[in-house]
Amino acid sequence: MPFQGQITTRFECENCRDAGLQFQYARAAVVAGEQVLELVHRYKYHRAFWCEPLLADFLIRAAGPELKQQHWDLIVPVPLYPARQREREFNQAERLGRRLAAATGIQLDTRLLKRVRATETQTRLSREERRRNMHNAFAVNPRRSLSGERIVLIDDVFTTGATTSACSRVLRAAGAGALCVWTVARGI
Repeated sequence: MPFQGQITTRFECENCRDAGLQFQYARAAVVAGEQVLELVHRYKYHRAFWCEPLLADFLIRAAGPELKQQHWDLIVPVPLYPARQREREFNQAERLGRRLAAATGIQLDTRLLKRVRATETQTRLSREERRRNMHNAFAVNPRRSLSGERIVLIDDVFTTGATTSACSRVLRAAGAGALCVWTVARGI
């Protein structure tokens, strides 16, 4: 949940403590208030590309300095199912990840992780329904191998962590090292 100020020691969100999340930490640039969610939804569902520079700027300003201080090998956007990507004509996480990669110098990898199962939209699902919805939804590209790479997962909004945790689970099983999550907004 949102935390005011700098996190300078180990911090565990009470909301996430017992959720069984598969990454070291998740951070968001901003709280997903009404205006931010409106921007994200216009961008994502109505192809309002004019929102992208602002959303990317939120992410870069928050994540950039922290990621530059640490050693991360790859930025991996949460993938869309192929039919959903054809319908939308773009993946917002990939576009935001591309901008973050350019700002930090961390390599963007859009082919490592695949969504292999169509899932229903998460917007109206409970925490447990979201977790079940994401079960076996992702796979690592079989032509790729991992050997301890430190990976930054990127998405637009973090709500329960079900999606990014499902991604992290398969990346970890494939040999990834540390995993963190950065999103533009934290849904509440």
